[in-house]
Amino acid sequence: MNSTGRQSRLAPRDLAYGGLFGAAALILPVLFHLLHLGRFFMPMYLPLMALAFFASPRVCAATAFITPMLSALLTGMPPLYPPTAVAMAIELAVMSSIASWAYGRRSGSVLLVLIPVLLMGRVLQACGGYLVGLLVDLPPEFLSVYSVVSGWPGLVLMVAVIPPLVRLARGRVKRLQEASP
Repeated sequence: MNSTGRQSRLAPRDLAYGGLFGAAALILPVLFHLLHLGRFFMPMYLPLMALAFFASPRVCAATAFITPMLSALLTGMPPLYPPTAVAMAIELAVMSSIASWAYGRRSGSVLLVLIPVLLMGRVLQACGGYLVGLLVDLPPEFLSVYSVVSGWPGLVLMVAVIPPLVRLARGRVKRLQEASP
């Protein structure tokens, strides 16, 4: 709701970005898993974390929550049992919406927002791995540590790709705005 007490509408641009990055988050994991690199490079995370720098926190949270669940239903990745898809959906929704909110409040450096949110995500992942281990009667400490350690290549990929992507897109938008009458 906005300050007048009325429901605020979602911007069409936010919805378009949500659809675009959500679609990328469905397609990239399939491509990465064909090469057996999906678990290490976290290809679903890449577009959903990039979305945080283009759309509102609500759109980010919704897209990031729906995408892993939809992917689980369509491709079986991430699995619904153990509840990896649910854990990823919660983790990505929290991470993406917080990054969007933080970037909106201080739209300075992408890295100053991205790195703390990615580290927070690793903490969430460790907690999720531990919880899943308890739920499915597997060693929770091992799952917790493995889930954190196995994702480091993906973190490096996100830190390397997302800031230049945001700079490129923002520069293009700025040039288009300057060129229009």
